[in-house]
Amino acid sequence: MIAVRNLSKRYGRHAAVDDISFACEPGTVTGFLGPNGAGKSTTMRMICGLTPPTAGTATVNGVPYHRLPNPGRQIGILLDASAQHAGRTGREALTLVARTIGVDQGRVAEKLDLVGLNAVAARRRVRAYSLGMRQRLGIAQALLGDPRVLILDEPANGLDPEGIYWMRGLLRDFADRGGTVLLSSHLLREVEAVADRLVVIGGGRIVAQGGRDELLSAAGTLVRARDPRALRAALDAAGLAATASTDGGLLVQAEAEAVGQAAATAGVVLVELRPAGSGGLEQMFLALTAGESVKEAVK
Repeated sequence: MIAVRNLSKRYGRHAAVDDISFACEPGTVTGFLGPNGAGKSTTMRMICGLTPPTAGTATVNGVPYHRLPNPGRQIGILLDASAQHAGRTGREALTLVARTIGVDQGRVAEKLDLVGLNAVAARRRVRAYSLGMRQRLGIAQALLGDPRVLILDEPANGLDPEGIYWMRGLLRDFADRGGTVLLSSHLLREVEAVADRLVVIGGGRIVAQGGRDELLSAAGTLVRARDPRALRAALDAAGLAATASTDGGLLVQAEAEAVGQAAATAGVVLVELRPAGSGGLEQMFLALTAGESVKEAVK
């Protein structure tokens, strides 16, 4: 289990992470989402003991990371697939980790096979690996100690569609066997396919968290009109906040009845009006984090 309580990290006057709390339970995959600069990586680094928090706590199985005995046997981490010794072979890199955490070196071949790095790839220097191969090696390293917790930051970067499908199955199987997964990714459709719970962060603060289905059902209303400008004006006049959706419509944080009434009052002809939850995680993400990227750029 991962527990984050009132966690904050400040750099001078800037709050990279501002008083956030959430938990990742055994048997679940938690998708950790947010725009660039939202605080995802900083939070994960604090959980893993790499960045000291300004305030609050982060524990794994009830203990701060730095107090875990032999943490590689309890928590598997992949924060940067490029952080591998370029001069070692894939097999050498895993063998060194196996010796460090005290696991049977027979697991090296087992994990290489699990992540799809064959004997030829295992003998190649890491500098010759593609990003996708480095991701697979990093996942093998995270799994080497047979941990019960996984923390993965953008593990699908560089993977081809087949690799992404493979990783989804791997994480789902890990959680179904009682493991705990915290997964950060910009591939929202993949997160939607595998995650049980979602934690959405924007500007260093959590803007939403809960079960995937619960959050998607409350994503708002998607609306489209023959005259987009007239629709925007009608929504503004009714005091209904709207953001552009990924498919050219507007995403409104209001019930469909209120949106339809605003359009009717202004004489705007609608061509689509439906709950945004059916549009999936992308629509919800845009609605919850609207403006956060702009705010970060201004800072």
